[in-house]
Amino acid sequence: MHITLLCVGRLKERYWERAQAEYIKRLRAHTRLDVVEVAEEPFPPDITAAAAAAVMEREGERLLRRLHGRDCVLALDREGTMLSSPELADMLAGLALDGKSSLAFITGGSLGLAPRVTEAAHLRLSFSRLTFPHQLMRIILLEQIYRAFKINRHEPYHR
Repeated sequence: MHITLLCVGRLKERYWERAQAEYIKRLRAHTRLDVVEVAEEPFPPDITAAAAAAVMEREGERLLRRLHGRDCVLALDREGTMLSSPELADMLAGLALDGKSSLAFITGGSLGLAPRVTEAAHLRLSFSRLTFPHQLMRIILLEQIYRAFKINRHEPYHR
């Protein structure tokens, strides 16, 4: 299985970079993983709703250009389906059994994802009804993917 994390923005703090590097290293034993970053669109703190929608559209265009036709697209969205860690593990195992060998997880920027990005997804996933900074969400996603592989291999990490 090949997994791509398609993310808006880059990790700005060294501690996020170290956390990402650690999970990428751990995941090498289980899957091929690529992290692809697209540019985050700048915007003012007092952005209007219309301007925010335009920013998300520009970021969304950058994300959609990076998808491949073979990708099973999973968008992170607060309004998406919530799964437990074992359910996420089951879903990943099921996708592999269904021949989905290329997964693309999409995380948005500070404003979220454009509607056309979530509409292009095969599945929208929610990790919580809470809002997380997009840099932290990337690390949480990596950890949960790693946890899913450990669960599927019946290894003790997930306890």
